[in-house]
Amino acid sequence: MSDLVLTTFDWVPDMPRGFVRDIRVRWALEEAGLPYSVKSVPFQERGPQHLAHQPFGQVPWLLDGDLSIFETGAILFHLGELSTKLLPTEPHARSDVLEWLFAALNSVEMASQPWSMLKFSDASFDTPELQKLEAFLNSRLLHMESVLAKREWLAGSFSIADILMADVLRLVDKFGGLAQYPACRDYVARAIARPAFQKAYADQMAYFAAAD
Repeated sequence: MSDLVLTTFDWVPDMPRGFVRDIRVRWALEEAGLPYSVKSVPFQERGPQHLAHQPFGQVPWLLDGDLSIFETGAILFHLGELSTKLLPTEPHARSDVLEWLFAALNSVEMASQPWSMLKFSDASFDTPELQKLEAFLNSRLLHMESVLAKREWLAGSFSIADILMADVLRLVDKFGGLAQYPACRDYVARAIARPAFQKAYADQMAYFAAAD
């Protein structure tokens, strides 16, 4: 393993601080105890060098030697390959983690992200189209509620699947979207109480505040 370098923005507005997705990578790195450094790219300018690493002009990406990885799901999988604290090697346990990792992205975040973006913009939910969007998110949350009512973590032990799912649900909770889902709320509370999350969150907040 080479030196790990996490790249994020040099600054973001107040509203998304604490939720920029480099926090998922910071969290995983802290859980695994892997040494890393943080670099930044300009928030206001998405130039060719940025796009060479992240073709959508977003953050984060991770450098591991000459390997450059974008998308948090792919980054977390890579880190899981480096630490059994994040991804077990036993085939059945490993499969469970990977199923839930992709479920967090494809079944839950794909419903929560457009809803959260509208919440960030203070949009009204009075239109039929937006009500359908909220109903779609609630249908996903109902399924997660039934799952999380029966288990502490998604795949037995805490894993990269929980980092992703808890971070997805954490943003929904920010806007009160988990009010009717106590098992989901309790799951998020367990996850963010972990020392690794607390350090990742504090580090991200301090990083952006230093640029003010």
